[in-house]
Amino acid sequence: MTSASVVSANLIHIAAALLLNPEGQTLLVRKRGTTAFMQPGGKIEAHELPVHALARELEEELGLRIDPAQASFLGQFSAPAANEPGFVVQAEIFQLTIAADVTPAAEIEEVIWVDPATDPAVVLAPLTRDLILPFYRNSLTAIV
Repeated sequence: MTSASVVSANLIHIAAALLLNPEGQTLLVRKRGTTAFMQPGGKIEAHELPVHALARELEEELGLRIDPAQASFLGQFSAPAANEPGFVVQAEIFQLTIAADVTPAAEIEEVIWVDPATDPAVVLAPLTRDLILPFYRNSLTAIV
């Protein structure tokens, strides 16, 4: 097996949301039986576009129905997987602002809204801690 095929075998391709409320807070979720909070979203099925996978996952996990056309693509980010040792998460990240309530469902045990300008006092997944929250903070300072 070549090193390239080893890398692809250990890659988890997901779609996730930088989900914001009108106050600019972002939603983080924690899966049942885990400690790290992360962006909501999930694995992209073979037949799905990333934005459609995101819409499906948000409905399954949070009871949230979104219009995929309202999701702004931010880019692709990769980091070590929080819950699968030895795996890398490759995430297609979309930004959405919602005013709706969300309710944990499926494998989601807990949801929290956090202020992106401060470090939340919870364990964060590497993707969230090292890439997504810093990216969002930088976008806020670029606007000011």
